[in-house]
This record gives sequence, structure tokens and C-alpha cells, in this order.
Amino acid sequence: MQIYRRNVLASAAAALSGVFALGAARAAPALPDKSKAVYHLDDLDKVNFVLGNIENHYNGVGGPEHVTIALVVHGPALKAFHAIEASAETAQKVAGFSKAGLGLNACGNTMKAQKVTLQDLLPGFVEARQGGVVRIAELQSQGYVYLRP
Repeated sequence: MQIYRRNVLASAAAALSGVFALGAARAAPALPDKSKAVYHLDDLDKVNFVLGNIENHYNGVGGPEHVTIALVVHGPALKAFHAIEASAETAQKVAGFSKAGLGLNACGNTMKAQKVTLQDLLPGFVEARQGGVVRIAELQSQGYVYLRP
């Protein structure tokens, strides 16, 4: 009779543990496959700094396969990405980031003000027709973390 009580208690404890574990598993939120970040760049003096941040971001998470990053450029900073004005270092970094999947967004309003088209910019850019800040807000609504170095 003593053995029977121990078996019943052990079985009850095991069942209770299973119920708690199942409840905890259901309560845990699902983690996204990749984190998402949008970098906001409008200051010409910060172009190299922001590109360095993006490189460090990719390296810090183990590569572009672990993160989705978008860069939204407007204002004076866009001049650094004009194909005829871009430094060799900027052009090389942008080309590499573009191949890695970096979303390159140029503000449509800034493009009009600077009288440039997508063909005038480094390859890989798309136009944010409604404007850079609208694009940033769209990305934030899609779960992107906002970063403005």
C-alpha cells in the first residue's frame, strides 16, 4: 500500500509539472525570425558614421541573414550618394550593403529639390515618393526599430 501512494504522488507531480510547462510554452511570445531596423540619415557629416554603424550592426548580429536593415536618406545627406559625388569608399560600402540586402531609400522630396533621379544615385536606391519621413513611419509600423545615429 505504501508503494502505491508513492506512485500516485509521483504521477500527480509529473502531470502537474507537464501542465505548468505547457502553460508556460503557450504564454511565451513567438520571436521574429529576424530583427528589423531603419537607420535615418539626413546629416551629410554623419554619412560615414552611419555606414559604419550599419556595418557594425551586421557584424554584431552575425551577418545580414540575421537582420533586415533599411536606410532612409534625405536632406543634405543624399548628396553623398549622388553617383558623380560619392566617394569610392561610400560607393563600395553601398554596393556591398545592397548585395547583402540593405534597403536603400531616397526621399522623393529631396530628390526633386536636388534635381536628381534614381539614375543619378548609386545603384540600389529606391525612391520614397511620399518622402523620407513617411517611409520611416511606414517601416516603424511594420516593426522596424528606429535608429538615428
